Amino acid sequence: MNTPADFLTRTLRAHPRGPAVARILTAALNAVEPGEAIRHHVQRSGDELQIAGQSYRLPAYRRVVVLAIGKAASGMAAALDEILAGWPHTGLIVTKHTAEFPPAGYTQLAGGHPLPDENSLAAGQQTLALAESLSPDDLLFCLISGGGSALVTAPRPGLSLSDLQTLTAALLACGAPIDEINTLRRALDRFKGGGLAQAAGGATIVSLILSDVVGNPLAAIASGPTVPNPTTRAQALSILQKYALGPRIAPAILQFLQAESVPAPEARFERVQNHLVASNLLAAQAALRQAELEGFHPYLLRTDLQGEARGAADELVNTLRWAARRGEPVPAPACLVAGGETTVTLGPGSGRGGRNQEVALAASLGLADFPGVLLVTLASDGEDGPTDCAGAVVSGETWQQARAAGLDPAEALRRHDSYSFFQTLGDGLRPGPTGTNVNDLNFLFTFG
Repeated sequence: MNTPADFLTRTLRAHPRGPAVARILTAALNAVEPGEAIRHHVQRSGDELQIAGQSYRLPAYRRVVVLAIGKAASGMAAALDEILAGWPHTGLIVTKHTAEFPPAGYTQLAGGHPLPDENSLAAGQQTLALAESLSPDDLLFCLISGGGSALVTAPRPGLSLSDLQTLTAALLACGAPIDEINTLRRALDRFKGGGLAQAAGGATIVSLILSDVVGNPLAAIASGPTVPNPTTRAQALSILQKYALGPRIAPAILQFLQAESVPAPEARFERVQNHLVASNLLAAQAALRQAELEGFHPYLLRTDLQGEARGAADELVNTLRWAARRGEPVPAPACLVAGGETTVTLGPGSGRGGRNQEVALAASLGLADFPGVLLVTLASDGEDGPTDCAGAVVSGETWQQARAAGLDPAEALRRHDSYSFFQTLGDGLRPGPTGTNVNDLNFLFTFG
């Protein structure tokens, strides 16, 4: 669990409402703490589990197995292990930051993220081996959260880890949205697009899913290992053509996608139950409840913010300036929340940063010398891009403070160097890895 002290940047420490803002951020993240999400959705009475209105009698199964994958895997697995206490079960956890004390009897692996690596490949092999050891007499719990697409990888025959790494890097660099990235991942990976369910030998599967994808499409979260693939090889190929990536990726990928598709084995999803346990909306709603307690007028703007980070910053700045000037959609003091996930298209000579820091950096230009407002961007997993920063805090004074520190916000934005910018100013958010992942949140404050 996070505490308000985790969010006190230089600006929030100095601002009279800074502690209240920090409590609002804390409430958002703690509401989607993965252990609480599992405990809320899974109840046990004796030898019977109740999950989303369905009953599962543990003695009816030969084996009970837990497979937890994603950035929230450790917290989700620990909570389910507590619920299953006293009943024989085994588990495998694949995550980015491993727990110091995983549940007894569980194997714990660290995969690569945001790019798959050799550890991701090893995790893919172990995950599929576990699935292939199951039978119709077994019960498999799949605890799935964001990040699972990179943490676990099992390339299709004829493809290599290097092929997938190069492709993923190219897609990220060109600003492809997550749904397009996942279309390719499902086509090229045995684990994804229902591959785990197909490999599980007809076992009963209960997937408890924590969403990090706008709109919560289950096939997109960790690339849908227990969900039928809704897209085709032809669609995957069209994405490569859209971004002209053919010359930049391995020929084997194009050959695979262009080859005549082998008919898939008979679907095995009739014994799969997929349940959403936490989402961006839940975090936003918790933030707004806390904002009201803190004396702000709360308002949910949206939870589907997407597109280029700079474009999203323009939208948020315009909304914030309008709210401050006109008192709409709610009067000051106001807390408006927008959730979603933006992208950043990188260019040559790019610096360090992430989409949330870039939104904040771009917003600092639009809010220059505009009084009485704050804008806070936050990655719910506590890490923005390949950095230890989760986002940033900006105000109408940020631009002047930057210039006084010898920084040029426009130049930093041109070079996508938001991390260095906010590190110098002391306004980068560093709550540390939160153990959850439900997309990003943007907080707009007016103070009158």
